[in-house]
Amino acid sequence: MNSSRSVILCADDFGLADGVSRGIVELAGMGRLSATGAMTNMPGWRRAAASLTPVRDRMAVGLHLNLTTGSPLGPMSALAPSGRFPTLKELLPKALKRRWPAAEIAAEIGRQIDAFEEVFGAAPAFVDGHQHVHVLPVIRPALIAALKARGYAGRVWLRDPSDRAMAILRRPIGRNKALIVKSLARGFARQAHAEGFRTNKGFSGFAPLDLSVPAAKVFEEAFSSLGAHPLVMCHPGYVDDELRSLDPAVESRVEELDYLKSDAFGELLAQRGLRLVSRFKAT
Repeated sequence: MNSSRSVILCADDFGLADGVSRGIVELAGMGRLSATGAMTNMPGWRRAAASLTPVRDRMAVGLHLNLTTGSPLGPMSALAPSGRFPTLKELLPKALKRRWPAAEIAAEIGRQIDAFEEVFGAAPAFVDGHQHVHVLPVIRPALIAALKARGYAGRVWLRDPSDRAMAILRRPIGRNKALIVKSLARGFARQAHAEGFRTNKGFSGFAPLDLSVPAAKVFEEAFSSLGAHPLVMCHPGYVDDELRSLDPAVESRVEELDYLKSDAFGELLAQRGLRLVSRFKAT
């Protein structure tokens, strides 16, 4: 094939657990990933960040803003009075009602950005959110304002987790999740663009995060009906006790890891004329 389409394949959750981070670095070294988002509030970020050094020129490394797993990097008397973040189920209703204190959210965003820069030695290439919290009310404006105040507009891009309705409807796997997130993200790209931030255009990769659907089928569908500047989300990794204690997505990560390493995935990209890239001129 003489021409190819560019797509970012982004692994979430770097730093969540050592097994997850190790799997992500292995895939990046094979050219089977082109981006990852780091959870800088997690202890695993500082342990694993140095392992990115051999692959940092081959992939975009961004901030995976986290407000629902582990502990904040500073006191949050409203959001995390016990010293632990709420679950998404606990965070979401108050976010939608705009009941979380904006100043407290903004302070934690700043701390997580600082933790990224201190360890990585550079600004994040992009910012997204664990469980897509970055598009929620209160959090969304606080994030955009924090990034703009640091002079990141035009340098750092933001991940838009929504897609065209027709594209979502053509992908049965994870369709309901995708439609819910699309609704929550309404207006996000427009607001980001208005403040000088680029975004992807097209988003896929929603999956059950269990073993109910084979990874091959998940990715065959995720790499279909792609947008103009598409990003595909994934969650590969090795399983360890740390991961089991922190996240419900466990065995599915190994299945994703194995598939992304496989000849079958390379053949899928070749057959569809797709090329993994770490950046593109997004709009």
